[in-house]
Amino acid sequence: MPVSRPEPIRADDRAACRTAIRAGSKSFHAAGLLLPQAVRRSAHGLYAFCRLADDLVDGTDDAGGRVAAVARLRERIRRAYDGLPADDAADRAFAATVSAHSIPEALPLALVEGLEWDAHGRRYQTIGDLHAYAARVAGSVGVMMALVMGVRDADALARASDLGAAMQLTNIARDVGEDARMGRLYLPRDWIDEAGLDAAAFLADPRPSPELSRIVARLLAEADRLYARAEAGIASLPPRCRPAIRAASRIYAQIGREVARNGYDCVTRRARVGGLAKLGHAFGAALPRPAMRGFAMPPLPQTAFLIAAVSAHPTPRSPGGLPSWWDLRGRVLHVLDLIERLREREALHGAVPPSIAR
Repeated sequence: MPVSRPEPIRADDRAACRTAIRAGSKSFHAAGLLLPQAVRRSAHGLYAFCRLADDLVDGTDDAGGRVAAVARLRERIRRAYDGLPADDAADRAFAATVSAHSIPEALPLALVEGLEWDAHGRRYQTIGDLHAYAARVAGSVGVMMALVMGVRDADALARASDLGAAMQLTNIARDVGEDARMGRLYLPRDWIDEAGLDAAAFLADPRPSPELSRIVARLLAEADRLYARAEAGIASLPPRCRPAIRAASRIYAQIGREVARNGYDCVTRRARVGGLAKLGHAFGAALPRPAMRGFAMPPLPQTAFLIAAVSAHPTPRSPGGLPSWWDLRGRVLHVLDLIERLREREALHGAVPPSIAR
């Protein structure tokens, strides 16, 4: 029996997803331009649904409405995995993406669980608790992006979840004032107590303070630790995907540096990275980099369940045990990646063998 390829994303749905990412995140859009076209299309499909999910929950004023939105999201995910997505460009593109790349349903459901925590106004006692939130709303996306790039190695997925969590901590640091004006506070409560910040007074009247600056600086230091862990995993990605992910990492880390440059005032000022700076990071990300240590570090305890979900979700095989289209695609990508790594290694030590150089 012939092996069928997953259905591609429709052209009109691709256009709608491109529009969503361009409007929703200029940083991701800028970095995504460096991805190979096939990977970029799937990434846009994935992002569009994640953006839709966030907007559906955040776009409702009352807590009951947000909880109901979460329930509707779970149903839309179920339909996407059943091959019967809702009649929306983001849903159709998402369904095509998770099918084509064998993405376990547990990953988008983890994202929705994080949004559910938002809907209930959950607060976080420790940095570990905050990591658990970041694992769901961003680490899950990092792992899904790695799968879109054809990477399923557990260590590489651990580093991808590190990058997603680092980006989320940066977002939290940048948006402290904006979140507080909506009654939200993501900073760890024990850090708040240690710094001597009155959380209730801050939420009632958000203002910059030395106490808040110390907490934000501490959060950005934790984000930087995760960016460093994630960097070791970029070399495990297909060579043509590395510049985009490195650029995204650098652009987001730069947001944290802009927060610091603003004196850690994330209440009256919003840190931004300009277009020229993004272009500079994109250019720098394209330069070759030596492999870094730390690739095989275990995942954060809070993100380990994401990697376990992928390990428990083998890629589909065709009837009779023959390799599926996905298996063959993955093997080809693996061989091409090995060749590219050999070329890079030989380039560092002298001439490239003629058989590889051709």
